[in-house]
Amino acid sequence: MRTIKLLIAYDGTDLVGWQRQPAGVSVQGLLEEAVAPFQNGPVSVIGAGRTDAGVHAAGQVASVQLASAAGVEDLRRSLNARLPPVVRVLGAGEAPASFHARFDARTKTYEYRILNGAVISPFMHRYAWHVPWPLDLDRMAAAARAIEGTHDFACFQSTGSGVQTSVRQMYESRVTAVSGLPGFTPFPDATANGSRLIVYRVRGSGFLRHMVRAIVGTLVDIGRGSVDPSIMPRLLAGEPRSAAGPTAPAHGLCLASVSYDPPPELVAAHR
Repeated sequence: MRTIKLLIAYDGTDLVGWQRQPAGVSVQGLLEEAVAPFQNGPVSVIGAGRTDAGVHAAGQVASVQLASAAGVEDLRRSLNARLPPVVRVLGAGEAPASFHARFDARTKTYEYRILNGAVISPFMHRYAWHVPWPLDLDRMAAAARAIEGTHDFACFQSTGSGVQTSVRQMYESRVTAVSGLPGFTPFPDATANGSRLIVYRVRGSGFLRHMVRAIVGTLVDIGRGSVDPSIMPRLLAGEPRSAAGPTAPAHGLCLASVSYDPPPELVAAHR
């Protein structure tokens, strides 16, 4: 058996998420159907992260074990021929037999996009949360920095998550305003008509269910002036979930990348 590592991107708008579900179309289900002919039977495709319904991915990673001798480039082309256009295999390669896309992942990076302005372009509404009210970027950026470090993120997880611990380490948490949506030619300038594109980027050892979206909802409340930026460290110190902001819509969230190398912070700590 060979272990194949896949790099995948998908538009999650009309999908039920990564994980196979009893009803609805999932990314995992589509990939397993596309890979099955190479195995002449059922096959299991393991993803690095279980993105929720409506969430997108630009750099999801998956692993699958195959007996087929097909070349990895032929495999990539064949999978894309079988998959719908909303799911693309960007790359395929041989991996060590022990490689596991989920358990071997060291960090994941998510990006959340907010279109802040009176009007959102129809070309962006599937990929950014439209917030028409004025937002104070400095307040949001200062609150985002409080996320960095090792904390108990219980206040930002959905009920019924079933994890053993809600402690996670965040290596990067920042809010920035960008001038456009890179590579998105129908609407290259997000600042048109006085709008701006705000991106929240967070990189960590792992994430709880709806955690990033709950953080973003809190950041937007802080940016609107509804709550003080000091709420963020208080939430991390044990304030209840009810004190946090609302859960931001799924369609603004994207799994940007997955890393299998130790982050620089960990390497330095063990020298």
